[in-house]
Amino acid sequence: MPMPRLLTVTLIAVTCLLSLLGAPAAQAQNPFAPIVKVNDRVVTVYELNQRTRFYEILRAPGDPAEQAYETLINERLQLDAAERLGVTASQEQLEAGVSEFAARANLSAEEFLNAMAQEGVDSETVYDFVRAGVLWRGVVRAQFGPQAQVTEAEIDRAVATAGTGGTSGVRVLLSEIFLPANTPEAEAAAMRRASEISRITTIGGFAAAARQYSAAPSRDVGGRQDWMPLSQLPAPLRSQILGLAPGQVTAPIPVPNAIALFQLRAIEETGAPTEAPAAIEFARYFIPGGRTESTLAEARRIENEVDTCDDLYGIAKGQPPERLLRDTLPVEQIAGDVAIELAKLDRGEVSTALTTADGQALVFLMLCSRTSSAVEEIDRDQIREQLINQRLASYADGYMSQLRADAYIVEQ
Repeated sequence: MPMPRLLTVTLIAVTCLLSLLGAPAAQAQNPFAPIVKVNDRVVTVYELNQRTRFYEILRAPGDPAEQAYETLINERLQLDAAERLGVTASQEQLEAGVSEFAARANLSAEEFLNAMAQEGVDSETVYDFVRAGVLWRGVVRAQFGPQAQVTEAEIDRAVATAGTGGTSGVRVLLSEIFLPANTPEAEAAAMRRASEISRITTIGGFAAAARQYSAAPSRDVGGRQDWMPLSQLPAPLRSQILGLAPGQVTAPIPVPNAIALFQLRAIEETGAPTEAPAAIEFARYFIPGGRTESTLAEARRIENEVDTCDDLYGIAKGQPPERLLRDTLPVEQIAGDVAIELAKLDRGEVSTALTTADGQALVFLMLCSRTSSAVEEIDRDQIREQLINQRLASYADGYMSQLRADAYIVEQ
């Protein structure tokens, strides 16, 4: 019976640690011993040690050893694909890649490599990481570039959602899945499940997954939502939706205590001018007790008694002030899960889909108003590139899954 992946990776990390401490085991004595074979390529103990340390320094999310192990396997498959297609990376591309990476830390390439060296990561590890990324982008563009092209009509639709005055509005039919991720273990499991769900391409398949796995109230209807203006969605989600065809699913989206996925069921132009909201005023009334039948019943009672956010002050009268919060925030500053729920609401409407981060209170969320602002200038070339990159990213995920399914991967 094969060992579970997490146990395998933990044992690998322990082996790597033993090698650093001079353990007498044969593999620990030789840091260049193979630890996994991927087709005709190998990953060594030294490479795993180096990449793990690299991710630790970068404070990458998740377990650094597990992420390093999985990424190094993927990179071997990426190198194979590049070799088959004749894709290469020039020294100029590598230097530019390292410089771009270093710039994120406000460092020059030389300063970045020196800082890595001081933390025990050699420059070749950094260049290997950059090389794999450069080659993979070349592979994906060679394989899927023609399929990822966008039409002028699609750019027009994207321009419309940016909120320029006089352009036609766009509305979308979405389905949603929220996977619980309130602990590190649950988050890791949710990301694995989300990776599988993101490859679904049928409406029925996504609905079945929503009924089986989603923690949102919409699970009972297969995650289905009503028509909503695309401009009301948070900008990161809006940009993902624009890159989808009906039936396709977004990449996993982390939100507080959950991983969210959305499927585009349909999209249409309404002919009505729309503007993306610049700020949203909303109120949250917290009902102690978490999400239970009694708290939901209390929420329904309150909903029947209020018409506007102002009415909530009467509900909260005499209670601690933290029971009712009312905010007006720029859209980009609103927490992802709250922003997604607000996108579904019209003025005066209510959502009871959320709880507080600790799960101890039901959130009675009410939309007070939206403030819109038109975008003054639209860069069509930039929008074209964004749409192409979104499509390429979707193709890349599917291609990597295919490569892994066809690969010969053996732990040593």
